[in-house]
Amino acid sequence: MAQNKLLRMDNMGIVVETLDNAIAFFTEIGLELQWRGNIEGEWAGRVTGLGNQNVEVAMMVTPDGHSKLEISRFVAPDVVEDHRSAPVNALGYLRAMFTIEDIDELVARLVKQGAQLVGEIVNYQDVYKLCYIRSADGLLVGLAQELKNK
Repeated sequence: MAQNKLLRMDNMGIVVETLDNAIAFFTEIGLELQWRGNIEGEWAGRVTGLGNQNVEVAMMVTPDGHSKLEISRFVAPDVVEDHRSAPVNALGYLRAMFTIEDIDELVARLVKQGAQLVGEIVNYQDVYKLCYIRSADGLLVGLAQELKNK
């Protein structure tokens, strides 16, 4: 019997407090807004296990079109937990990592918008410059800049 094979990762999801702020943050990183709308009703709650729900959703896509980020703001039911201040080694903690052209320049722009570095920008074996950064709303992302070996 043939084994069912994975085709692709469709998207990664994140729940936010303010959809407009999250869209602005991820747009600054370089993602593009692909779709925005509401998903609501009992059928959606059957997927999530939350019952009748109303969720405002924005689908962001990377410039190459291969990766997507689904940003959700729950209108109903109310959010029950907040993991934004959890340390990066908390069980179940999630973050997305984005490869960018110029980490120092992007971090400077994000800091002007209220983001904060979690630690430092570091050089990893002359292959990548890496950092974690939190948006003003507390969203954690990783940034990576590939270093060109000469």
